[in-house]
Amino acid sequence: MGMRRVFLIIFIYSLLVQPCFAIKIGLQTRVNKTYLGASTAAEIIDAKTNKQIYVMEQMQGYELKPYRGVIAIKIDGQYMKMKTDSIVIKPESNGFVCVKRKWYRGNLKVINDDNALTVMNDIPLELYLQGVVPSEMPSSWEHEAHKAQAIAARSYAVANLGKRAKYGYDLKDTPEDQAYGGASAETKNTNDAVTETEGIVLICQGKIVPAYYSASAGGQTRSASQVWMHDLPFIKSVPSYDDGVKKNGHGVGMSQYGANNLAKRGYNGYQILRYFYANTKFAKLKE
Repeated sequence: MGMRRVFLIIFIYSLLVQPCFAIKIGLQTRVNKTYLGASTAAEIIDAKTNKQIYVMEQMQGYELKPYRGVIAIKIDGQYMKMKTDSIVIKPESNGFVCVKRKWYRGNLKVINDDNALTVMNDIPLELYLQGVVPSEMPSSWEHEAHKAQAIAARSYAVANLGKRAKYGYDLKDTPEDQAYGGASAETKNTNDAVTETEGIVLICQGKIVPAYYSASAGGQTRSASQVWMHDLPFIKSVPSYDDGVKKNGHGVGMSQYGANNLAKRGYNGYQILRYFYANTKFAKLKE
């Protein structure tokens, strides 16, 4: 399929979903303590009343732990009890937050859930994807493969909003959902791929699809029924163009190694996706 036809399809279809809406990504789930900070001064806000509790100093680490149904923060060697079980860490404009020795864009939210802390990153979708693409695919790979990865990851994220709602967030930051390394993982090449495909998703039968992918399929992608006991209309089995690479993952949908090899052969990101997924069209999320 030629590039002109591909772009025509993309912009004919639009979905009434705001492309810059926030997504919540679980970074730590039910831990007994956490350590966090920010690159700038950062407000700690009571998530329930929206009132400021404390202002964290820039480049200063803070320990938080659950305490009798609320959250306590260690300041100058002493724990200060915050009279809430849910807080938001909000850095100054253009600031980053830090947890698990990584930098993240957006805000952090911390909740005390039955005397254990859950930490999540509340971040606009497109900025989330900037931390996903280089975590899921080497930044040295072909740019068109990065674009295919960005669209697949965006589709998966939107289709799975609320998947982990019982924990208070949408998705985990691991390959169990999608690997997410935050701002620490970003590169110019992969950020450009996200920007160039902003808002674009895969749809099938009018719905955004969870565009499953894996590292390699070992020569042939698998049908959904081979893995999950039922077929999906947007999944087909095709040669995966990753011959010589050991199968790694479920093998359903796009092979990441195969995507890179197809990009080397001159396929663009949209053609790569149309190859790996059946009965799909491109749509752009629209305000």
